[in-house]
Amino acid sequence: MMASQGPHHADLVYATLSDRAAAAQSAVAASWSRSLRKHGLDPNHDRPPRRLSGAEFAFAFERLEHLVRLAQPAIDRLFQAVGEAGCCVLLTDGAGVPLDRRGVAGDDVDFLGYGLWTGMVWSEASEGTNGVGTCLAEGRPLTIHRDQHFLTRNIGLSCTVAPIFDADGRLAGALDVSTCRSDLTPAMLKLIAAATGDAAQRIEARHFRETYRHARVVVGPDNGRGANGLLAVDREDLVIGANRAARMAYGLTEARLARPFPADDLLAETAAEDHEAFAAAERGAVQRALARAGGNVSAAARLLGVSRATLHRKLARLGREGGR
Repeated sequence: MMASQGPHHADLVYATLSDRAAAAQSAVAASWSRSLRKHGLDPNHDRPPRRLSGAEFAFAFERLEHLVRLAQPAIDRLFQAVGEAGCCVLLTDGAGVPLDRRGVAGDDVDFLGYGLWTGMVWSEASEGTNGVGTCLAEGRPLTIHRDQHFLTRNIGLSCTVAPIFDADGRLAGALDVSTCRSDLTPAMLKLIAAATGDAAQRIEARHFRETYRHARVVVGPDNGRGANGLLAVDREDLVIGANRAARMAYGLTEARLARPFPADDLLAETAAEDHEAFAAAERGAVQRALARAGGNVSAAARLLGVSRATLHRKLARLGREGGR
């Protein structure tokens, strides 16, 4: 059953927002402020989330079906890790609508009561501060724990969420792990957050590699949160795609990526440590291809998906760098 409705939660929200100094220092209070002042929501609003019509859900699902399909192994693995702890797993689109879900049958009546189900709308504009909606509003991983929610009806939930960015670096949706349990420890929440973030990164990486399946994918430095930068490079060694982590690491804009450009240009523009990381990753890929091809350059070029001339240029450059 749902947790008891804290009668003083709305008072806490209003008191926090009336103290401007305190509110300015809190990310949760900033979201509460958006919920109240931007979206015009009432903390005591007690209706369940809005459910999309069948046609609306079908349209939303169709738009993201490719990503949903690719995400299945990561969602299953995440649910295996958290399901027995009383958690459900949701994959949402960019509007905060769950398109896929995993849950234990014995817990589903509670989650259905809260509206943690496919087709429900969990945007911040609709539900105020909540894991999915606030993650999408801010584009970052977070946990909204119990009375950090804006609506009193949702304070029995703990929701840990990571954003999912598509192959072009755009915010596509979110991966959410939610629970009604009241006995979660901070250590358990950290473990759930780590597992959720790892699953989101696996989904992003698989989507990128599938989107650029005819190109060579070069792994660059991570973004400081464990997400590796991925670059798609064609047969002529031109960069034709970059995931969000790579865009941030190398300062790549949409305008820069609008036309393919030589990967060597990118190396020349990066800081020394990034250059070394990129070169090491590229050197490893070349060495593995040569080993598989028994030293045959033409065969190695085919394995890498580049022309023989491109591989010769690459070998010459990497040889110079390796000898520095």
